Amino acid sequence: MTNSGAGVLVLAATPIGDPRDAAPRLALEIATADVVAAEDTRRFKRLCGALEVRPSGSVVSYHEHNEATRTADLLARLVSGARVVVVTDAGMPSVSDPGYRLVAAAVEAGVKVTCVPGPSAVLMALAVSGLPVDRFCFEGFPSRKAGERLRSLQALAQERRTMIFFEAPHRLDATLAAMAHVFGADRPAAVCRELTKTYEEVKRGGLADLAVWASDGVKGEITIVVGGAPAVVTDPEAAVAGIQARVAAGERLKDVSAEVAAATGLSRKDLYNAALAARRSPDPT
Repeated sequence: MTNSGAGVLVLAATPIGDPRDAAPRLALEIATADVVAAEDTRRFKRLCGALEVRPSGSVVSYHEHNEATRTADLLARLVSGARVVVVTDAGMPSVSDPGYRLVAAAVEAGVKVTCVPGPSAVLMALAVSGLPVDRFCFEGFPSRKAGERLRSLQALAQERRTMIFFEAPHRLDATLAAMAHVFGADRPAAVCRELTKTYEEVKRGGLADLAVWASDGVKGEITIVVGGAPAVVTDPEAAVAGIQARVAAGERLKDVSAEVAAATGLSRKDLYNAALAARRSPDPT
C-alpha cells in the first residue's frame, strides 16, 4: 500500500561516458530534489558542471561502504515527504551499484519509487555485440576468487540465453580464460570497452582468442557479452541406451536420467520412463 504522505524515491540514470547522453529530465531532478544521494560526490559535482545544473537541496554520499547505515536516514526523509534522487557514477542505480537497499526499504514503507531512464552499459553492449538479443541475462561481476568464479561459470555452462558480465580490466584475461575453459574456446563473445567514450572499442571473437588478446593488458570500463550454449540435438534412443549402459555399470537410474536431461534438453521424466521400460522388456535375442 502506498503511503500518501510520503515523498518519492527517484533512481536517476547517469551517462556511462559521454555527458551528452544524459536524459533532459536528469538536470531537472537534480535541481529540484530535496536530497541527492550520490555514489561519489566529486564525480557528481563534475556531472553537474557538464549539465550546467546546481542542486537546490542537500547532497550526501551514498556508496557501498555506507549504504547499509545511510539507508535508514534516507528512508526517514522519504517517509517525511522528501523527494530523494539517487545517482551513481554511471548507469542505473541499484544495478551493480548502490540503491537496492533503499529501493527495498522504500517499497516496504509504501514510498513511491520511480526512475529517470538513461544510458545502460548492459543494453548497449548487448546491442553492439552482434550476438542474439532475443533472450539474455545479466550476471554482474564474476567473483574475484578463482574457485568461486569457476563454480559460478560452471553453473551457467548450459545457459541458452546471451550472457552479459561486468569485469575489471586487470581481471579480464583470467575471466576470459576461465570462460573459455567452461564454455568452450570457440564460444562467440564480445568485449566492449569504454562505451560512449573517446576510445570506445568492441572486440569480437571466440573466448580463447579474446583471452589471448586481453593478456597484453586492457584498460577502461569493461562489459563482456557471451553467446548462449548452442542447442544440443540428441537422438532420444541413443540417450536412453547411454543411460542403460551407465545404470548397468552401477549408477542410479534417477540420477543419470536427470543428468542426461540437463545436458540434452530432453525430458527427465520421459528418459526415466523409457529407460525403465527398456530394462523391463525382454531381450529380443
